[in-house]
Amino acid sequence: MIAYLKGKLVEKEPTHVILEVAGIGYWVKISLQTYSALQNTTENCLLHTVQIIREDSHQLFGFFTKDEKELFENLISVSGIGPSIALVFLSSMNSIEIKQAIISEDVKTIQNIKGIGAKTAQRAVIELKDKLKKDIIAEGINPTMFASANHTLRSEALSALVTLGIPKAAAEKSVDTILKRSGGDISLEELIKLSLR
Repeated sequence: MIAYLKGKLVEKEPTHVILEVAGIGYWVKISLQTYSALQNTTENCLLHTVQIIREDSHQLFGFFTKDEKELFENLISVSGIGPSIALVFLSSMNSIEIKQAIISEDVKTIQNIKGIGAKTAQRAVIELKDKLKKDIIAEGINPTMFASANHTLRSEALSALVTLGIPKAAAEKSVDTILKRSGGDISLEELIKLSLR
């Protein structure tokens, strides 16, 4: 099993990258989340990988963060979600939004992802809700942060910060850090002010 690849980024497309490691070019499938994270990377990079070997193919899937890799592994453990659909999942929403949707049992949001029907969305919630809740508690995040009210608070804060010219990735990182510290008990105005510091 290949845990990660570290090497020269030779080609970068929204669906895949070619990473040269010790003179060998690895073709690695990626999500739009990882593609966005690699936007400013021109030379060397490290991708956490999942290798899937089937009778008719050997595929490598690469992720910019370990968190995204773990979420991919959780998603493909759900019956009815294969690697391709898991990548669509990770390309449609960021990791935190996916966790929020699953933990808050927001089947409607999950169903909006291309290729996900009602049964698969419900199965994802049933099979992953408790596991993801344990993971976020282990990370020191209060699961109530994922309540729908906080989801709205997060969305409104991100919208305001992006309107103010803050890059989306930086805004998300800042807002999530503040929500984690406050346990979600914070006003929208305060959240925006603290994110601008």
